[in-house]
Amino acid sequence: MSTPKNFPARPVSWFSVGMVFLGFAVFLLVVKYAYLAHLPAAPYAIAPENLPADQAWKATPADRKAYLGELRAKEQTQVNSYGWVDQSKGIVRLPISRAMELTVQELSAKQPARTNPTSTSSR
Repeated sequence: MSTPKNFPARPVSWFSVGMVFLGFAVFLLVVKYAYLAHLPAAPYAIAPENLPADQAWKATPADRKAYLGELRAKEQTQVNSYGWVDQSKGIVRLPISRAMELTVQELSAKQPARTNPTSTSSR
């Protein structure tokens, strides 16, 4: 077996180093202007006064908290009240407690009467 020959280190030219940095800089510019320029701005990065009306609740943490409170109050009202979902189709909204009562009644009417096997056994 032969031992590897030690070659003396060659100096790196400044031109090569400069070209590598220039290539990297061109790559970053292409990424910035070709890719990142087409991404929509994040809602938190837009000034609150420039947000569309349907996204105004995203403006600040206080706005989001107020919107969530309003949304939960609206949901509670809908869960506990009667109302029309689609009047033309005859679809109504019932309070959950009443819907559960009606479901239990419907299911118990479908099941046959059960007999207790211990009380009807004959010995």
